[in-house]
Parts: sequence; C-alpha cells; structure tokens
Amino acid sequence: MPRKVKCPTCRKETAWENNPYRPFCSDRCRLIDLGGWAQERYRIAGEEADVRSDDEEDDQTRKRQ
Repeated sequence: MPRKVKCPTCRKETAWENNPYRPFCSDRCRLIDLGGWAQERYRIAGEEADVRSDDEEDDQTRKRQ
C-alpha cells in the first residue's frame, strides 16, 4: 500500500513516493512554505547569531589594526 502523508501547508493527503514536491502536495504549497521562511514566519530555536556583512567585518578588522 502506498504511503500517504498530509501536506504541511494545506493538510491534503498526498502520496509520498513519486511525488516531486514531497512532503508537499504541489509546487504551490511548496512555494507558500518557502514564502513563510522568507518572511521569517518560521524560526528554529537557538542562540541569536551575530550577522554582519563582509564590509562590516572588513571595517572592524581595519579598526583593530
């Protein structure tokens, strides 16, 4: 019996095997999820990262020299 899973976006049952969008049911649901990550609706628990651009890091290095 083929394995069925629920799409994380729309909750529709969809086949796991031979599904190019798995775990999603369609490209639309996959893109909705991707958009959620891009808009920072989802987060992974952990410590806050110090995010600096390469230019900012170069400026900090020059100031120390």
